Amino acid sequence: MPTAEHTILRELIAQETGWVSGSALARKLGVSRVAVWQHMEKMRAAGFAFEAQRARGYRLVSRPATLHATLIETQLKVTPRNFSMVLLDLVDSTNDEAARQLAAGRPAPFVVLARRQTSGRGRFGRTWHSESAENLYASFAFRPRVAPDRMQTFTLWMGLNVCELLTRFIGISPGIKWPNDILFEGRKAGGMLTEARVDADQIRDLIFGIGLNVNSPAGTLPPDLARRAISLSDVTGAPVDLNRLAAAMIGRVQLAYQKFTDGEHLKNFADLWHRYDVLRNRPVALLEGGRRHQGIVTGLDDEGALLLRDEDGHTQRFRAGEVTLEKAS
Repeated sequence: MPTAEHTILRELIAQETGWVSGSALARKLGVSRVAVWQHMEKMRAAGFAFEAQRARGYRLVSRPATLHATLIETQLKVTPRNFSMVLLDLVDSTNDEAARQLAAGRPAPFVVLARRQTSGRGRFGRTWHSESAENLYASFAFRPRVAPDRMQTFTLWMGLNVCELLTRFIGISPGIKWPNDILFEGRKAGGMLTEARVDADQIRDLIFGIGLNVNSPAGTLPPDLARRAISLSDVTGAPVDLNRLAAAMIGRVQLAYQKFTDGEHLKNFADLWHRYDVLRNRPVALLEGGRRHQGIVTGLDDEGALLLRDEDGHTQRFRAGEVTLEKAS
């Protein structure tokens, strides 16, 4: 249910370059101007900055640099039915927390957001560096009740939607490296991790996690990661509005999930993959279960497996593996 802070922020954001009078806010809320001032002070303590002038009212000057639940909710374009959000200051892993919430019976869909993670992880149990509170760590939980074989291209589809969102949000297109990396300039800006629990012949619980480097301060990454990683603010040359991005991500993921479960994603999956794929026609090495394969990537099959043509012209299909780009010979 919207609070007074939701209403105040909505009005201020709508007139971000102008002023909103205290009297107008008081009338809208049905409270006194003193009560409005008290709400403003509460938001100042949460990291907002306002300018106030007699006879003009209030103007929003700056917003929190870290995730703020009310600010995210205020900027959601569409609120999915029965959708809820959990925002934590610190958690081991948003994916693990989402799994705990599902096990405890929390209604899906919902999203778990965290300002920091102590045990963020990616594929193969690798650690996802999550110390900066100015990045996005989110896990979306669903109960799809569909056959497991329907979900084989799920992560790929969600990654394409993340690429589409980022292209529109910052005006610069990323690339996707099969199966779950978001890249800019060949460096990793984000990663995705999908986990599921299966009951008999259907998926009971589905969790889609994403970690995205948004405004990582310089020098916060270990040297070996800093050479391979990049943040959105590095790409744009300016800070990115983290809370507006979080709101946009929530909306996009919900829409993408609905299209996937309805089967509508099939209409433009191939076109989007061709647009954002960074591996097509490039030489790669793929490590699978201790075996190393080399070849040229020719695309994906209908089930999302990577197609790799070896030096003898034979094409192999890989459903999993670690891919690195090779220098062209």
